[in-house]
Amino acid sequence: MESYLTKHGDFSGIRQFASLAGWVKNRCNGIEWDFFRRHLPLPAYRKIKMDAVQTGLERFIKTSPKWIRGKRLGLLSNPASVDRQLSHARDLINIRFPGQLKALYSPQHGFFAEKQDNMIESADITDPISKIPVFSLYGKTRKPTSKMLEPIDVLIVDLQDAGTRVYTFIYTLSYCLEAAKSFDKKVIVLDRPNPINGMTVEGNCLSMDYASFVGRYPIPMRHGLTIGELALLFNSHFGIGCDLEVIPMKQWNRAMYFTHTGLPWIPPSPNLPTPVSAMVYPGQVLWEGTNISEGRGTTQPFELFGAPFIDTESVLTTLKGNKVPGGLLRQTFFEPTSNKWKNQSCAGFQLHITNPNKYRPYITTLRLLQVVIACHQDRFEFARPPYEYEYHKKPIDLIIGDRDIRLGVERLDQLDKIEKSWKNKLDDFKKVSRKFHLYK
Repeated sequence: MESYLTKHGDFSGIRQFASLAGWVKNRCNGIEWDFFRRHLPLPAYRKIKMDAVQTGLERFIKTSPKWIRGKRLGLLSNPASVDRQLSHARDLINIRFPGQLKALYSPQHGFFAEKQDNMIESADITDPISKIPVFSLYGKTRKPTSKMLEPIDVLIVDLQDAGTRVYTFIYTLSYCLEAAKSFDKKVIVLDRPNPINGMTVEGNCLSMDYASFVGRYPIPMRHGLTIGELALLFNSHFGIGCDLEVIPMKQWNRAMYFTHTGLPWIPPSPNLPTPVSAMVYPGQVLWEGTNISEGRGTTQPFELFGAPFIDTESVLTTLKGNKVPGGLLRQTFFEPTSNKWKNQSCAGFQLHITNPNKYRPYITTLRLLQVVIACHQDRFEFARPPYEYEYHKKPIDLIIGDRDIRLGVERLDQLDKIEKSWKNKLDDFKKVSRKFHLYK
């Protein structure tokens, strides 16, 4: 085992975890495995059985309900809607139910996830493979119309969520639930893992004064639910009341990060290329509301952040070093090929996760944001509207979900005090959300 670590460096991050696990599986004797399990960054390692998780899609294809025979089917999906053999849900459903798939639907970024940025809309198209219509739910409308749902009886939803309040797929789902209620359609959600585990719940709940397409319900930034559990929460607790069925996963447990599932990671959107980018996203997405690059236009979006004017030495001095709980900051330069600071050299950092279970993305980036503000008051700016179809409120307030929290960060208030301000509502959410848990 020491030879593996010597060769590959520390396995700080999840990116190296899969190769490490495979090495262990094939080569470890009892002593080496004991070394490995003591260094595995997951307290519930004993519960993990590699390569055992079955998604809702895989279970649906294998043991679909008898009543679905003869029903006209629609599918909301994107490139991440695949099984472990990388077969797409559209193809699997067409094979399993010949002639029944009548329409496809796409979330933000398009059916092929080709659209890079926010507020870049997709048009309705015809799928070149199945030759059936693809209705965009991030174009002229974000809620399915009666005409869009007319060809189908049942809408199947198979989307990989990011475990974060501001990820828009879950609000596309919520609009589909509302439309299904209005137009008397059934919805089946094929569940997938929360990639950043289902145990940790973090951050303030959305203030409904700042509701938008990046936050429709008062849930925390890191909600700790799967997309199937969120569907149940939206439908029941928030009163949508459509005919909903969730096909749960098998062998997933709440302690798992995505790399523990044995499933292939297909980027659900262009700027979440790896499980690591998903892990930092609940905090690093805050940079979208500022003039600091969040790494869009690079190969490591959200892991990288910076701007031409960032004084990295001053930031590290203020932080008293490069350590954050569960992670390290590495000074670097990068040059985005698109988005903020396009073709300009940016000084900044790459965020490396060293212990996923100690790393708290939201509070970590709030701290980093506060330090960047303190060190660059003459150059730092919050971004101006519009942001996700909101033309008046500050993007940062929509992302954080509470203007008072943004003001506290801006005033350089103690973060402990800011965090205490949302504790009661967070605790209330935890109690409510547990009612919709499908997994231990």
